[in-house]
Amino acid sequence: MAQFLTGADLNSEIGNIFENAKSQIILISPYIKLHDRYASILKSKFNNQKLKITVVFGKNEHDMSKSMKKEDFEFFKEFPNIEIRYEKNLHAKYYANESAAVLTSMNLYDYSQNNNIEAGVLSKSSLIGSLTKDLLNNVTGEDSYDKKASDYFQRVIEQSELLFHRKPKFDKGILRQTYIKSKTKEDKLSEFFENRVITARVSKKPPVKKHTIDVNSAVSMGYCIRTGVSVPFNPKKPLSPEAYKSWSKFGDSDYGEKFCHFSGEPSNKQTSVAKPILRKNWKAAKDKHKL
Repeated sequence: MAQFLTGADLNSEIGNIFENAKSQIILISPYIKLHDRYASILKSKFNNQKLKITVVFGKNEHDMSKSMKKEDFEFFKEFPNIEIRYEKNLHAKYYANESAAVLTSMNLYDYSQNNNIEAGVLSKSSLIGSLTKDLLNNVTGEDSYDKKASDYFQRVIEQSELLFHRKPKFDKGILRQTYIKSKTKEDKLSEFFENRVITARVSKKPPVKKHTIDVNSAVSMGYCIRTGVSVPFNPKKPLSPEAYKSWSKFGDSDYGEKFCHFSGEPSNKQTSVAKPILRKNWKAAKDKHKL
């Protein structure tokens, strides 16, 4: 039976999925920045060569480092049996092992775990439960909720782009298989992160104020709260045209964005279309722009 989860119960059950995994772990999340607790649980699986881990992340097509941090990639690539994949249109979040799964609103991101209001649905299966579901499916002709979810996300995995693949090699003995070593079969992420570091070094400029405004301009300038690029200052329209197209797909005025419309500084999701200016900057914005 499916179980509805929120808060600490949701965090705990996702941790249990990682901890109880024996043969597979599936992590599907647009944004990945591991909480220390999850990293600690996963680290205990380093020596389980038969445990296959599949990671799918997405968003930020032009800079994947905004969706997965380099340190998390360095952590994941140490596992002996792992695939890391990318799907640019990914928005769903799904965490599973061979016997349980959580379909949730929560990214595998430490900020989400600590601060956001999140919810999810947990489903578990056992041998008896699976046999019962199979019998019911044969009678009704309909698949169970967890099978539909599993099949759907398997298709997501298959259609995503493989960026990193490390696979174990075993010596097939008469009685049991003996682990020999793991070999990296595919690695596009190391090159991506290395090139990103080189590009950052080459483009480094002498220290200047990050955002400058032409004081002679007839139009007062602000910053897009999603991308940080310069836009006309207008708290009622704080997004660039491109960012507005992205935002309008869901139209959530309270969705946390990345920058302050007045100062351009990172806002850590404390700004939104409804509240585009950081609270600490409101008085300065009001005085300067006569709001």
